[in-house]
Amino acid sequence: MSSEESRAIELLGRVAYGRVATSMRAMPFVVPARHIVSGGGVLIRLHEGLGHHQACSGSVVAYGADDFGSGSGSPWSVQFTGTAGLVEPTAAELAAFGPEPARVDGEPFVPVFLRIEPQFVTVHRLTYASSADSAPPRLHHAA
Repeated sequence: MSSEESRAIELLGRVAYGRVATSMRAMPFVVPARHIVSGGGVLIRLHEGLGHHQACSGSVVAYGADDFGSGSGSPWSVQFTGTAGLVEPTAAELAAFGPEPARVDGEPFVPVFLRIEPQFVTVHRLTYASSADSAPPRLHHAA
């Protein structure tokens, strides 16, 4: 695992939710998901009732998370691109996810789990100039 991948995994461990993106019937979609880092990959929990897991399983997906709303002085974003597959989490992984929501869009929550094995990882950091400097914010990309 490269140092950039290690950094991305470490950052992802700081937040609980992200977004998974793929396509369903040739239409792109993005859906929020709860995640944990496990075994060098990303394990996500979705609601089975919406059917998004069916489009993701066996497909290449992008999973992204960030701390943009945290008020951090140096916000970051990570993205993992890789193949997703349905899995049954271990007891330890289930515990790491924490409590499940009771309902999603009015229907009872039924969990389904996917593991994403990262093939490409990117980390973005926003760096702001000092308040005395009038330069615009810069986006740093590391892949």
